[in-house]
Amino acid sequence: MNTDNIADKIIDLKNQDEQLRDELIRKGKLSDGYDPSMEALHNRNAEILNDIIDVIGYPTIDKVGKAASEAAWLIIQHAIGQPGFMKKCRHLLENAVSENKADPVSLAYLTDRIAVLEGAPQLFGTQFDWDENGALSPNHFDDVTRVNERRKRIGLNTLEEQTALIRQRVASENQTPPADADKRKHDMNQWRKKTGWIK
Repeated sequence: MNTDNIADKIIDLKNQDEQLRDELIRKGKLSDGYDPSMEALHNRNAEILNDIIDVIGYPTIDKVGKAASEAAWLIIQHAIGQPGFMKKCRHLLENAVSENKADPVSLAYLTDRIAVLEGAPQLFGTQFDWDENGALSPNHFDDVTRVNERRKRIGLNTLEEQTALIRQRVASENQTPPADADKRKHDMNQWRKKTGWIK
């Protein structure tokens, strides 16, 4: 399999993802729950990337180049309807990080994403959601001091600094809290059960 073609294919998947996200932001639909068109795209992208990974292993920079490696990570982060795939990729990414072939920050984000989906506290505070006051805040984590120590070890800013940046970004994108936060939370929990993240 030609690695140049693989890299182009992975980048194309990421571009489709970002294009749909931009479209949903323009329509004001990003905060209302998991849009069916986005869910379908995420699942399709995960299936295609999984086939690639079965052939070449985790798409590290040395295999597919920096742009495609970063694109692969984004696809994995967004594959929330595929618990088995995400956990498989976390394991592969752990190995790549231990061999200095991948960025520990990527692993931190993926580890936190899986923890949040499973209902466990995140370690690095990378995952955010709308809180009861209508502000984007970090999902549940164990202890802010420990979180900031872990973040510092891998070169991230503090959780407080990141929270300010995230809130600034969503404001610039004109994102707003969901109209019915309780319904969104209920729907998300039902979805997590259906996909196998929680029982």
